[in-house]
Amino acid sequence: MIILWIITGIIGLILILLLIAVIRTLAIPNRQSTYQPRPEPERAAKYAEKLSAMVRCETVSVPGENQREKFLAFHRVLEELFPLVRGKLEKTEIDGNLLFFWKGKKHDRPLVLMSHQDVVPAEGIWEHEPFSGDIADGKVWGRGASDTKCSVMAFFQAAEELLAEGYVPPQDVYLSSSCTEEWGGDGCLKLVAELERRGVRPYLVCDEGGGIITDPIGGIHGNFAMVGVFEKGKADVRFTAVSEGGHASAPEEHSPVARLAAFVHEIETRPVFRRKMPKEVAAMFRALAPYAGFPLKLVFTNLWLFRPVLLKVLPMISAQAGAMIRTTIAFTMMSGSEACNVMPQKATVCANMRFIPHQGMEESLSIVRRLAEKHGLKTEVLSANDYTEPTDIHGAAFRTVQHVIEETFPGCAGSPYVMTGATDSRFYQRICENVVRFAPVIYGPEQMKGMHGINENIEYSCLPGAVDFYRNLIGAMES
Repeated sequence: MIILWIITGIIGLILILLLIAVIRTLAIPNRQSTYQPRPEPERAAKYAEKLSAMVRCETVSVPGENQREKFLAFHRVLEELFPLVRGKLEKTEIDGNLLFFWKGKKHDRPLVLMSHQDVVPAEGIWEHEPFSGDIADGKVWGRGASDTKCSVMAFFQAAEELLAEGYVPPQDVYLSSSCTEEWGGDGCLKLVAELERRGVRPYLVCDEGGGIITDPIGGIHGNFAMVGVFEKGKADVRFTAVSEGGHASAPEEHSPVARLAAFVHEIETRPVFRRKMPKEVAAMFRALAPYAGFPLKLVFTNLWLFRPVLLKVLPMISAQAGAMIRTTIAFTMMSGSEACNVMPQKATVCANMRFIPHQGMEESLSIVRRLAEKHGLKTEVLSANDYTEPTDIHGAAFRTVQHVIEETFPGCAGSPYVMTGATDSRFYQRICENVVRFAPVIYGPEQMKGMHGINENIEYSCLPGAVDFYRNLIGAMES
């Protein structure tokens, strides 16, 4: 009888909690994200031509190579496209990396607008040649069109137009663009060091990373401004197994490849890293909740009840969503013997790790080291950096960005977002507390697929909005 009472009480409590959750959900009005670019064919076509010229200048960066001359050629393209920026702003060039200074009325809250010049290699068969800059079907095609020469074009164009109007910004403005972002080089770090030398501490840095994402989560439709507020850390790690080798006709147990395989299998098949929902991810779900259908809205509105369930199912629903709540490890490269009938004396597997704040670089690396030792493997960290400190999503700087988004893209809901990749903006963290990752262009499924893939493109109807965003952000520094 007592057990029955306990079970009945538990069921009753669950029903009460579910009722409270349903009432809370029903109290929140349903919303729709209605933003679409305003038709401005003349401006859009003009900006498309400029972006096309930038794409036609090939700027593939190669790790460790001095490619300054290649990027100086790109700078000459920028000078032709934006003559007022060239003539009226103070230019600094460091090994192909660019920094323009625009003196404002005040100097206590400098603004940095940034995005990179370099692009990744263009492999495979493309519908339009990767450096053609073709303008067709309402899009600019080519490597860098969306990642991220579109942003470079937009903030240079914003400055060009404001300079033509005789505008003086309320605060100092810096246009920053490195040429080593795609391989994690130190180009941006050199620009940051230059600002440090001048004693400049930016109030706000706006880089690429997030964007206006179409259908950001399954079941939520429309365009949403996803603003990245911190980046996960990252590391490249190599695991090595050794033996005395030998002929494959008489294999010994626990060969290097077998040990590596067992190690990879263990990590792939059992939870290794803790799952926890950062407050920025919780804020994202709450912001998106009104735009979801009832089941998803019920979950997102009531994280106090459904958080444990959500933490379990998110990685199954979406790899991107799963990466926002835990450290990840992806095995990417392997090597072993050079012949099928030879046992390797040494075999390796390499992995890329991404660190979440609640389980950062040191703790995450120690976990994989212990597992590697268990399988008789040596661990070598090739490169590593920890996560960046989050920008305060309740702070004045973030609210300013949100206000500018609302002003520029009416009907477009904004939300904080966790960057699972890496950008140059992490270098600015040491001199700036407010670093956001937001490219003000629309990334639909096609654009997301083309980034670092084939047929990269951007719909040029969104370019006027991108220019206006940077114009408005420059003006917002006055308040």
